[in-house]
Amino acid sequence: MATLVTFHAHPDDECLRTAGVMRKAVEEGHRVVLVVATKGEVGEVPEGFLAEGEKLEDRRVQESYAAAEILGVERVEFLGYRDSGMMGEPTNDDPACFWRADVEKAAEQLAAILRAESADVLTVYDDNGDYGHPDHIQVHRVGLRAAELAGTKRVFQATFNREFMQRGFEAAVADGVIPPEAAPKPPENVEFGKPEAEITAAVDVSKYAAVKRAAMRAHPSQISEDMFMLAMPDDAFTFAFGTEWFIRWGEGPGITETDLMAGL
Repeated sequence: MATLVTFHAHPDDECLRTAGVMRKAVEEGHRVVLVVATKGEVGEVPEGFLAEGEKLEDRRVQESYAAAEILGVERVEFLGYRDSGMMGEPTNDDPACFWRADVEKAAEQLAAILRAESADVLTVYDDNGDYGHPDHIQVHRVGLRAAELAGTKRVFQATFNREFMQRGFEAAVADGVIPPEAAPKPPENVEFGKPEAEITAAVDVSKYAAVKRAAMRAHPSQISEDMFMLAMPDDAFTFAFGTEWFIRWGEGPGITETDLMAGL
């Protein structure tokens, strides 16, 4: 048995990026640990969704544990930083937010978990945090430094395959699976994911698509039933989310790995 630690910025991020490899590792007999930097305090939530007096961060923590149970995660840890919000928002200036955290201090927090777990594999995000979100970028910085401190050699940077996503959405619109106006579009002037040529690992997680979707549904404060991830037909979901993409320095060019836990 080996140990996979997945490091994320906010509750629900794990479902979108690494839920498949997490469940795959569990079903292959490995231990999976989820570490989340913040509790997602500034996430958007529909009016009236929360109970009177209920805090969003408390609900999102509950959702994280529910999703973790679905995925088979054995340990969930929160580092205790506040959600920084989107880049350029006033919340970026909160001294308690993750974006403002001292990288060395935060890395030591994560490194302590990596050491305690004798982690074999760590996942973080790519250097742009998928789309420039400050907390995601900080996951990249803190995660890589933590791996250095703890001696965790196998580090995968979760990302999205830019060209694959574009091809998939175009095909879905052309086939009538989703209407043109519902096709997700990245914000203007934002680079989303990474070019296909930079990606070094592609893991087929189509076998776990239903579990991945169930984990998404465990985060209803952020992922509603009418969002495209849950509204699309099962086969379209499996096509769109049935592969998880990563970059590992020292690998490539091209896809050279198809299993994060290979050989462990």
